[in-house]
Amino acid sequence: MSTKKTNYSYVGIAFILLVFGIIFVPKIVDRIKGGDITRTESRSKNVSANAEGFVSDLMFLEINGEAKKVPPFSFVDHHGNTITNKDYEGKVYLVEFFFTTCGSICPKMNRNLVEIQNTFTDSKDFGVASFTINPEYDTQEVLNKYAQNHKVTNPNWHFMTGDKDAIYELANIGFNIYAGENPNVEDGFEHSGNFALIDKNGFMRSRQDNFGNPKIFYKGIISEEEKVDDDGETEEISMLKADIAKLLKED
Repeated sequence: MSTKKTNYSYVGIAFILLVFGIIFVPKIVDRIKGGDITRTESRSKNVSANAEGFVSDLMFLEINGEAKKVPPFSFVDHHGNTITNKDYEGKVYLVEFFFTTCGSICPKMNRNLVEIQNTFTDSKDFGVASFTINPEYDTQEVLNKYAQNHKVTNPNWHFMTGDKDAIYELANIGFNIYAGENPNVEDGFEHSGNFALIDKNGFMRSRQDNFGNPKIFYKGIISEEEKVDDDGETEEISMLKADIAKLLKED
């Protein structure tokens, strides 16, 4: 009697597995092909290779299980043109928040960005989005002069100005890069010295840290030549160049 029950159990299990295979396996395969399956339950995921072309190993930043994408924005650039997030579609680009009268970290950040610009002069799919956090002073004319002084030649590098509240919301919520006013600090503004890396589809991407989570940002202040700053922090410009090259190869 126990043998019959055991046989019935095996038959039942086999039937369940068959049904599972018919219903769920195709869906799982579809999710893998679509890059939906995550490697961990952290705020990040890796992209899997597909049959259509190269896909890098750079991670996505995930918020509540969703890969973080650049939100819509619209500002005026240093040439007086209206630039939106759609102008960067199909391009790999870096994001910074700065202001032209900054005497501390901004000059270092933009020297490093020019160095990166000069590394990818042959790529029409690379760009930079520079948002001023002092739009009342940084008009289109001021930004244009600033771009000329810094030898900006990439046509996809836009220095943008516009509504201050919209810029601050874009920085702090859209890109998770801190920016704010502070009358108690030199120059009256505070902001991160980091760069965000965006892929051709508008997603924030980065390498993973030692714990398997995305680094999220790249240090923008220390140059390749310096290698290490006074606080012992190492440069990440060389890393950033390598990762831009990876994303430029993606479909």
